[in-house]
Amino acid sequence: MVFLHSLLRYAVLFALLYAVFTNLRGWLIGRPILTGERMITIVAMVLCHVQLLLGAILYGMNWNALKSRELDPFHKFVKYEHAGTMVLAVALITLGRVLSKRAQDERSKQRQIAVFYGIGTLLILWAVPWPFRDIGHSLGWL
Repeated sequence: MVFLHSLLRYAVLFALLYAVFTNLRGWLIGRPILTGERMITIVAMVLCHVQLLLGAILYGMNWNALKSRELDPFHKFVKYEHAGTMVLAVALITLGRVLSKRAQDERSKQRQIAVFYGIGTLLILWAVPWPFRDIGHSLGWL
């Protein structure tokens, strides 16, 4: 389960980055959003929700290790920073999709997606325990 959660992060990040840059470009040059571009924003949001669900399952499976008062730095990171930031990031991405659906013109749709998905992507990049960070140096890339 941890392997699947770690592997899926690359699909999530690729889909989010593609959605952000595509909608940012469309917003800046003022062209209408295309069907394929709209589809990648939906796919990115669904992948984020699946990843969050897998993370919640892993969190529940490790509940006994996480409920201790004396946690090592990695478990403290997972319990507070990683979990909280990921929930916030997925909420922002979902909010961006909902607001873009309600927007009247194409430029504001793309702006909503570019801004909210961009902030969500930055939060996700910050909260992942990458191997080059102190917190994830023993975890590896997968």
